[in-house]
Amino acid sequence: MGKDFYKILGVSKGASDDEIKKAYRKLALKYHPDKNKSPQAEERFKEVAEAYEVLSDKKKRDIYDQYGEDGLKGGLGGGGSSDGNGSFNYQFHGDPRATFAQFFGTSDPFGMFFGNDGGGSNVFYHEIGGDMDDPFGFGGRGGMGGGFPGAFRSQSFHAQGQPNRKHKIQDPPIEHDLYVTLEDVNSGCHKKMKISKMIMEHDGSARKEEKILNINVKPGWKAGTKITFPKEGDQTPGKIPADISFIIRDKPHPHFKREGSDIKYTAKISLRQALCGTVVNVPTLTGDTLNINASREILKPNTVKRLQGRGLPYPKEPSRKGDLLVAFDIHFPNQLNQNAKDILSDLLPMDVSA
Repeated sequence: MGKDFYKILGVSKGASDDEIKKAYRKLALKYHPDKNKSPQAEERFKEVAEAYEVLSDKKKRDIYDQYGEDGLKGGLGGGGSSDGNGSFNYQFHGDPRATFAQFFGTSDPFGMFFGNDGGGSNVFYHEIGGDMDDPFGFGGRGGMGGGFPGAFRSQSFHAQGQPNRKHKIQDPPIEHDLYVTLEDVNSGCHKKMKISKMIMEHDGSARKEEKILNINVKPGWKAGTKITFPKEGDQTPGKIPADISFIIRDKPHPHFKREGSDIKYTAKISLRQALCGTVVNVPTLTGDTLNINASREILKPNTVKRLQGRGLPYPKEPSRKGDLLVAFDIHFPNQLNQNAKDILSDLLPMDVSA
C-alpha cells in the first residue's frame, strides 16, 4: 500500500504548510539519534524526514495525494527530477540528517552547546556565574524551525499578507526558561546572560558576536513572567532578527512550594507528636527558624498553620508579603504489638464524634 506520510507526521490530509513544519520540528527533535537512544529512533527519524520532504513540496504532495507513495516513486505525474522524457521520478535520498540540517541550519545541534563551534549560526546563551541548563529546550519544548537555525524554543509565526511581499519579516521569537530560586524571588536578583549570535557585515559576510544581556528579577515575580530583548537574535539576509525572551520559572526548592505569593512547608511528625503535642521548627526563606508550639493541641492531617508575612512579596506591592503555610505529614507506625493495641484501645474513644 505504501507509507501514509500524513499519519507518520500526525497531521490531517488538509494540513497547512505551517502545521507540517511544526509536526516535523517536534518529531525530528524527539527522534534525533543523537538525543534519542531507543532502538526505533533512527528509523522513525528517517520516516519523518521522508514524510516532511514529500508533504512540504507542493508538486510531490499533489502527486502523492493522487497516486500515493507507489505512484510517487513509480514515475507518475510531472515536475521535479526528469528522466529525459519529462516524467517525474522521485526517490528519497535516504539521509535524514541532511533534511534536519536544511531545516534547522545545523546537522549537529546538540554538540554546539558543549564546545563544538564548527557548524551553523545558532544563538545560544549561558548564565554568567551559573549553570547552563538545557539550552536547546528539550524536555517538551523543541527548537527553531522553518529553516532558521536557533538554539531556543520558538513559537509558530504566521506572516500576514502575500508571501512575496518585499518588506522584511521578523524571524520567530526565541524563548528560553530562566530558573530562579525562591530566595531570588523573595529578595530580587540580577542575572547576566551571555549570548552568542551571528552578525551580518556590510559586505555580506557573517561573524560571531557575544553580548551580555542584563535581567533584573524583581521581588515577587511570578513563574511565567517574560523578559524580552527585541531583535537580539541571529541576523539573516532579508529578515528582521528574532526577539529573545527569557521566561521566569521556579527552581525546585528542598523545603517550600510556591502557591501564588504564599509558600507552603510540610513538617514531618510522628503520630505520638501529633496526638501528645510537640514544638515544630519551621525554616524560612531568610534563613532563620520559627517555632510552632503545638504542645497543647492535637495536630490532624488537615491541620494548616499560617505564619503571616513570611511568604513572597506581592509583585505589584513588594512591601507586602504572602504567608508561610505549614502543613503536617503525620507518620503512622507500620504495626503495633498487642500490648500497645490494648493500651490504645483503653485510652482512645470509640465514638468518632468524640
